[in-house]
Amino acid sequence: MKPLRIGLAGLGTVGIGVIRLLRENADMITARAGRPIEVVAITARDRTRDRGVDLSAMRWHDSATAVAQDPEIDVAVELIGGSEGPAREMVRTALERGLPVVTANKALVALHADRLSRLSSEKNAPLLFEAAVAGGIPAIKLVHEGLAADRLLSVGGILNGTCNYILTEMRATGRDFTDVLTEAQAKGYAEAEPSTDVDGWDTAHKLAILAGLAFQPVAFDTLSVQGIRDITATDLKFADQLGYRIKLLGMARQAENGTVAAWVRPCLVPASAPIASVEGVFNAVSTQGVFSGPMTISGRGAGEGPTASAVVADLIDLARGTAIPVWGTQSVPAPVACANLADLNSAFYLRVNVQDRSGVMADLTSVLRDHDVSVHFVSQHDAATGCADLAIVTHQVPEKAIHAAATALAALPVVTGKPLVLKIEDPLA
Repeated sequence: MKPLRIGLAGLGTVGIGVIRLLRENADMITARAGRPIEVVAITARDRTRDRGVDLSAMRWHDSATAVAQDPEIDVAVELIGGSEGPAREMVRTALERGLPVVTANKALVALHADRLSRLSSEKNAPLLFEAAVAGGIPAIKLVHEGLAADRLLSVGGILNGTCNYILTEMRATGRDFTDVLTEAQAKGYAEAEPSTDVDGWDTAHKLAILAGLAFQPVAFDTLSVQGIRDITATDLKFADQLGYRIKLLGMARQAENGTVAAWVRPCLVPASAPIASVEGVFNAVSTQGVFSGPMTISGRGAGEGPTASAVVADLIDLARGTAIPVWGTQSVPAPVACANLADLNSAFYLRVNVQDRSGVMADLTSVLRDHDVSVHFVSQHDAATGCADLAIVTHQVPEKAIHAAATALAALPVVTGKPLVLKIEDPLA
């Protein structure tokens, strides 16, 4: 049996994990793939570094592009990361050669899928990216294959383990964001420069991919993205009392008119929802289908083992001769702008820090009434001396109404700081 020969760029945690997995499970992978899968060509920034595995039998190249141009490989695997530079050039070069590509690069796929999917179609070169969303969770295969016969109504979930870990620890310990972020960095759960994770962009990249598979590709710059920096331990305590958990969600839904509403933001989810119990660095993907109904799958969303497993699963598909088009259809749909969220209705959580004196509630309710925001529930916690934190849960209101009300509240003399608005969301509702 002729081996499937792999050219691999990137020998970090995942790249070495792929090599280890292919070696340790070689017999089983060969049996399942129908042929051996071997890494024969590699590149990395530092050729001399000891990575704990024997790489002596592999051809070294000076660049990722050179790996993609190697005439002795059957598949190019890109594990460098980044939406531009060597990663993008390697994938483009391989596809132009008609060479299949496997990548774990969510930013690359999210930002350049339009051009890459067209190139994949033109050159009949498969582009696979299971590892780009939720690590070892088969999120892409779930939407691409398992639910291919159904019309999905929604897709999304907890797509970033760093944020989920931070929110879990804040809730468990009562510590605030900055303290827990520092701990997450020390444990290796968060990058030294964490903005891609905590400001929601990593989740947005993954959501854009899921939305493209479930509905149609979306223009990434039209996604509404909000991170978790403004969440406090007080918010998590309020949420607990109200029967909710706070999770950073990325969700996409398709309206009856075909438009796609997609957003990334921290939300209150019912404590009884399956996704509410997903804690720590774990991810979860939820779908709602007309025939399949509600579904949630969870697992580790990153790390050497889970991500390497997803990469090799794609390689096994290629070895078997399985080649699904990038978006699941033979045509290559053009990206569309996400729907404007201003008129979408939801219940909201509104946290306001106020001076603790008589007449404050009258001032607040007057503003809310003027903006047609109906109050369902109010709870209070003492804050700093002379102040109190109020948690207000609204009935269903348009998003533009709650944000206009929050802006007006911030201008009141009795309000200190900026009010926090969080959507109340059931991913499977």
